[in-house]
Amino acid sequence: MSRTPIVYHIPVCPFSQRLEIMLDLKGARDAVTFQVVDITKPRDPALLEKTRGTTALPVLEMPDGQIVKESLVILRYLDEVVGDRPLRRADPLEHAVESMLIAKEGSFTMAGYSFVMNQDRDKRAAHVEKMLGLYREIDAFLRHEGRGDGPWLFDDFGLAEAVFTPMFMRFWFLEYYEDFDVPAVAEYARVRHWREACLAHPAAQQVSREEIVKLYYDYALGAGNGALPEGRQVSSFAFEPDWQARPWPPRGKYDTHASDAELGLKAA
Repeated sequence: MSRTPIVYHIPVCPFSQRLEIMLDLKGARDAVTFQVVDITKPRDPALLEKTRGTTALPVLEMPDGQIVKESLVILRYLDEVVGDRPLRRADPLEHAVESMLIAKEGSFTMAGYSFVMNQDRDKRAAHVEKMLGLYREIDAFLRHEGRGDGPWLFDDFGLAEAVFTPMFMRFWFLEYYEDFDVPAVAEYARVRHWREACLAHPAAQQVSREEIVKLYYDYALGAGNGALPEGRQVSSFAFEPDWQARPWPPRGKYDTHASDAELGLKAA
């Protein structure tokens, strides 16, 4: 049994990246051991036994074998026990404010993933409006509840930023596959300022736009979590060939479905 907690995760998973960001901010990456799970293959029975049959990742295994699930639960737990000072706000009211913002993440994430996985061009406009409405909601919250003159909710990159930043990065797939971005107008100025600061933060550079776009190609075809699109034999989440060696996928998700060979996933 490991003397340090083990996080079972997918390397490009946004819910795992939250943990990585928090640990990097504290200079404590070695506080846990990250163990990679290949979602293109059936789950290891030993891992399924630990999780009592659930497949969602990440999962935290304590040195005594106890299992902690749900990324936000894991994030809050590790924030409390790793390092000298938690990332969350110490003031109870300020922590309540950041928790209210964090509570908006679930619908935000679901909307973004539903958008990229949509296969009906006629429904695209509804997805655009949904995303814009959520960005306006976050913008209004930041304007009303934000403290200080900087881009952050409070005075620095904190718990809310660690929660949202991986999603801002994953939504690069919306820019690429749906030509969607938050308009550069006053109505969205506050949330755009927050997002860009989050994306640029040194502790949040675990993944790149190219990596996200290439690995999430199957999501753009409606196939998530390692599932295979029709006519394909290799998942875009496959570890080999390495994503850096693959060509950029086609952007026209409604018109073109690239083959394994065209994606650089096997020899042509």
